[in-house]
Amino acid sequence: MSRLQYLLATGLYTGFSPIAPGTAGSLLVLIISWFLLPVHLIIHLLAVLLIFAIGVWSSSFVASDRGHDPSIVVIDEIAGMLIALIACPLNLKAFLVAFVAFRLYDILKPFPANAAERLPSGWGIMIDDVVAGIYAFLTVQILLIVNLL
Repeated sequence: MSRLQYLLATGLYTGFSPIAPGTAGSLLVLIISWFLLPVHLIIHLLAVLLIFAIGVWSSSFVASDRGHDPSIVVIDEIAGMLIALIACPLNLKAFLVAFVAFRLYDILKPFPANAAERLPSGWGIMIDDVVAGIYAFLTVQILLIVNLL
């Protein structure tokens, strides 16, 4: 079971990237999503919920093995990027804005993301990136509404 949990928590081992593992996990989602989106909104939301649940489970295991929020865990970035891409049109500019906005919010951790990361185990690992994903989603949607994307 531990191999499966590591495979999932590390985003198909992208978390072992020697340079910016969180960015590597986010890029994985960006590339895969380019080919799979747009999908029906319900399917996209179900995918987010599934990744979130798997993320809490698998990242809890890896955190208990490696310590709180190890850098190899990137399933949280995967969930956050999936949220940032909800209802995102399939155009390069919008995808890049979603990616950059998510990475910035993930790094800066504006409230309540900074408070959420103090939650225990996999919950704290996942929820701070969910918040960053929501902020990135809102950024993209606002830019779309005002016709800047």
